[in-house]
Amino acid sequence: MLKRNLARALLVALALVFGSAAFAQEAPPPTKDFPTFIAEVKAEAMAAGLKPETAAMLDDIQPIERVVEFDRRQPEFTLTFEQYLSHVMTPQRVAKGRKLMAENKAVLAAIEKRYGVQARFVVALWGIESGFGTSMGSYPVVASLATLAWEGRRAAFFRGELLNALRILDQGHIRPEAMLGSWAGAMGQVQFMPSTFLKYAQDWTGDGRRDIWTTRADALASAANYLSSLGWKADEGWGRPVRLPAKFDRKLIGLDTRKSFGEWAKLGVKAANGKPLPHRPQEASLVMAVAGKDPAATGPVFLVTDNFRAVMKWNRSTFFALAAGHLADKIGHR
Repeated sequence: MLKRNLARALLVALALVFGSAAFAQEAPPPTKDFPTFIAEVKAEAMAAGLKPETAAMLDDIQPIERVVEFDRRQPEFTLTFEQYLSHVMTPQRVAKGRKLMAENKAVLAAIEKRYGVQARFVVALWGIESGFGTSMGSYPVVASLATLAWEGRRAAFFRGELLNALRILDQGHIRPEAMLGSWAGAMGQVQFMPSTFLKYAQDWTGDGRRDIWTTRADALASAANYLSSLGWKADEGWGRPVRLPAKFDRKLIGLDTRKSFGEWAKLGVKAANGKPLPHRPQEASLVMAVAGKDPAATGPVFLVTDNFRAVMKWNRSTFFALAAGHLADKIGHR
């Protein structure tokens, strides 16, 4: 348990929710006291049409000091991709992912048919985000978001998410005491922010609630719907490791450059094992897995498809997207 919690804490610190850039600024001190802030949010919630009893849920909350500490004192980590991957793609996670994919074969097949997202990718993201539903966070979402909206850094963003969380409660998808998540407000088995929930969460079971906390099918369908909405293509994978020729033009590395597999092959790009690239009709881009912004840094190189871009929209981290692809392939025995 301790090892798993430490690993989860490390992944959170590596920005599995927002990306590392979100933690770069110190927050200014709050400009008003907390009760005044809460009164303003209540008035805004009522003006937006939320029920009085929903707005009243704010009455008894207090700022969470631990949330402020997490937000203001994010540790800096510099890991290689290999180190990062070792924390994400453990043998235990791979084995559990395979077991759960088999146990949920029928519902995953139906979800794949509806949304066009292969089961192994849904299961991989489920595993990374919450340990397959075992590590969803224990912070009260409304209080955490109220704290972050009040304390100053990214106040407008978190205020919007706070109002969205109240909308979710207003719609009856979850009981207030059960709306738990990460210290930053990410919720449920797929760690959706409230705005993402409202746009993409699904009621797969048809019971009138989009329950990404305790209803596994709702959570998995929600993940697939979100990926589909981000541009996922059912007939593609995510990418593959490749080998570059000597003196390759590094300006061609990056998601801004798109070429067909054949064009990359003509430039000397080969599969990681030295064999020619397969013939594929889609365009792809090269990404290099390096930490930091040193233009001379080197690391593993991958040829990635639009599905990789979709995962990057889920989480703006190259390491995260590469790890998700690797884990999906392992879970799917690829």
